Amino acid sequence: MRKDDHRKLKKPKSGGLKKKSFFISWLFALPALILMYLFIWRPTVMGFVWSLFKMQGYKPTHFIGLQNYIEVIKDTQFIPLFINTIEYVVWSIVIGFLPPILLAVFVNEMVHFKKKILTFLYLPAIIPAIAVSLLWKQMYDPTELGLLNMILIKLGMSPYQWLNDAHLTILWIVVSMTWKGFPGAMLLYYSALQSVNQELYEAATIDGAGILQRAWYVMRPQIMGVLILNFVRQIIGVFQVMEQPLAMTGGGPDGASASLGYQLYKYGFVTQRVGHAMALGTIIFFVLIFMTIFYFKLNKKLEESL
Repeated sequence: MRKDDHRKLKKPKSGGLKKKSFFISWLFALPALILMYLFIWRPTVMGFVWSLFKMQGYKPTHFIGLQNYIEVIKDTQFIPLFINTIEYVVWSIVIGFLPPILLAVFVNEMVHFKKKILTFLYLPAIIPAIAVSLLWKQMYDPTELGLLNMILIKLGMSPYQWLNDAHLTILWIVVSMTWKGFPGAMLLYYSALQSVNQELYEAATIDGAGILQRAWYVMRPQIMGVLILNFVRQIIGVFQVMEQPLAMTGGGPDGASASLGYQLYKYGFVTQRVGHAMALGTIIFFVLIFMTIFYFKLNKKLEESL
């Protein structure tokens, strides 16, 4: 080949390749961005705008400013519903945060049948949330036909009212939520445990440390970031609870299990006070935004400390 031919075969410019790669990346991301716009950004912005209007059905009529917000907050149910929602969060932390961690440690310590046990433990996660709520509602049946009451009767005890007990109905609902949600959290913790320094772990074992001591002194410090971040994520998720009280109790007894999310549903689809629903949805949104900002700041600090 002559030198002139070599000159004609010019190498592509790196700038052109970067632009092409940039364009292709955005092309692949475009469907996700369109879906986010249609189902997240647009409804959120429209909900905030419509919350400032007097609504006739789903049609804004005239601007009323913060009147919907004032009426929602002045509603006699707002404070009890907010307290109920906080109670959901507290109970979910008390009985729902630790079991996935313990199960992850237990499975990590296993030598045989680990994959089969993981598959078995993950089964509740694949059942739809509404189906889980209806299943547990039948288990909590206050009559003698309820599974849990059958057990109590076999033990010589009287049937219990379960979800009809206004003082503990939120606790029993959270138990069903924990049963449904623990597999995903357990797998997250189990994955984090795979990155634990095995040399330290083996050294602790040789020194005679038991499983709890190894979990506390070796595993815990190395997965602390995942523990804290999942803690915040759990708070954000449970704060939006809606379908469980809807399916299991209808917010009863006497509103004892109703939450802000459930009230949002009632505003929008039962009482048809759409403006109030938009206002309450915006309030919940800003509460969750505050929690999300806290989450990302915490995540950033933990990444910098690693």
